[in-house]
Amino acid sequence: MHLNKLLSKKYEIVRQFIKFGMVGVLNFAISTGIYYIFIYFDKKLYLIGYVVGFIVSVLNAYYFNHKFVFKTKMNSAKEHIKAILKTYASYGFTFLLSMFLLWFFVSICNISEKIVPFINLLITTPLNFLFNKFWSFRKK
Repeated sequence: MHLNKLLSKKYEIVRQFIKFGMVGVLNFAISTGIYYIFIYFDKKLYLIGYVVGFIVSVLNAYYFNHKFVFKTKMNSAKEHIKAILKTYASYGFTFLLSMFLLWFFVSICNISEKIVPFINLLITTPLNFLFNKFWSFRKK
């Protein structure tokens, strides 16, 4: 019985990661769309576009991670606020990491500002999943 429970738990984590990835695709489309709008008007605005895209996409991430991925039940506004703050903190950490990587890859490595968001995604997605699963939306 213990093995079945362990396998079930692993399956649940894989299922959540797949759903998290689906939400991540939507978040990426939102943030990258906003980012590309900014650089369309002026390439020098790439950092500002990245920030605005982040803010909007994290609100989307909170909603879908709460309702679709981790299916958490919150009984009060206080619980929602706490989860939103944790979500922003989680994504905030990886956002700062991705901002640094964006600057590094564009300014130091001379990689196109159009490609770097895709590279950053490979680094930040697993980190965001772990932070959200085990901290922001941890079931008690």
